[in-house]
Formats: sequence, C-alpha cells, structure tokens
Amino acid sequence: MMRKPGVAAVLSFFLPGVGQIYNGCILRGVFWLIVTPGLWIGSGGILGWICHLVAAATAYSYAETHPHRLLKP
Repeated sequence: MMRKPGVAAVLSFFLPGVGQIYNGCILRGVFWLIVTPGLWIGSGGILGWICHLVAAATAYSYAETHPHRLLKP
C-alpha cells in the first residue's frame, strides 16, 4: 500500500497522531495523541496549535520518504 503524504498530513492536522498511525508508526501516533491534549490544556491552546502543525508536517515528511512502508501484521 502506497502512503499518500497529503492524506497523512490532513489526518494529523485534524487529530494529531492519526497521520503517523496511517503511516504505520503506531508509537509515534500514540505519542502525538497523548502529548497534544496535554499541551492544549497546559498552554491555553498556543502550544496545541503548534503540535497540530508539527504532527502534520512530520506525518507528511515520513509518508513522502517512506511511501511503500507496509504495516506489520
């Protein structure tokens, strides 16, 4: 299955970590799913937006450099 960088970025922008999971990086996805809400709450939203953007950028970058990575069964 070929990974699409745009799909990964959009998924992680709307829910940080989902793009990483889409890319097959389960632990990275769980990290973003846990860290982002904590930073939203802890910073009053400022760092939450930064997390959304960073998660989207990293999901895009990974999908672009590893388009054919398959999920392990």
